[in-house]
Amino acid sequence: MSNSETTQTVDRSKNRKVKAILAGGLVLGLGAAVTLAAWNDSEFVTGTFGVGHFNVLGSADGTTFGDHAAGSPAALSFTTGFNNLSPSETVAAPYVLQLDTTTNFDATVSMNSAASSGTAAGQLTYKIIKVASVAGCTPTATGTATIVPAGTALNSVAGASTFSLARSTSLGTLTGADVFLCIQVTSSTSLVQDTSAVGTWEFLATSTP
Repeated sequence: MSNSETTQTVDRSKNRKVKAILAGGLVLGLGAAVTLAAWNDSEFVTGTFGVGHFNVLGSADGTTFGDHAAGSPAALSFTTGFNNLSPSETVAAPYVLQLDTTTNFDATVSMNSAASSGTAAGQLTYKIIKVASVAGCTPTATGTATIVPAGTALNSVAGASTFSLARSTSLGTLTGADVFLCIQVTSSTSLVQDTSAVGTWEFLATSTP
């Protein structure tokens, strides 16, 4: 090989190395740019929550209030003759509902269920009305509103309406306003003597924030 050919071969080899180095430099340069741009930062937030209180109380006399569960219902005090009924007779008993002193919400109350037992159950019907006071609950009272219509079977809540309970206007000190109910039970004309029945009603209060 001549000296000139040798020189040209060396020059081409140098050029390839320079191009390879430059190309490698470009790749490294791009890699460095991506790494420098990958900055990040985070913010974290938290919240603390409290839960309100809701409790409805009932009373058979308008004076002594308490919680009455399914297994220990309040005993109603019906007017004279409730334990010695004759055909086509009506007896009545008051029941008062209120929200306790620390309840945070108003309530809507519905008749959730009714149950009956005893051989006379099928011969008795009932009606529930709102009245102005415990004393206003009598067998002939007409009330200010009808919650359950007259003639309703002892084990039915068909046709029942809802009503409202207001929370306390002085939370922690006063209870909510009383709602006075009057439960009127009427016997049929075909009532059989020496029989008996038991009726149980469930008032369901639902909070209304």
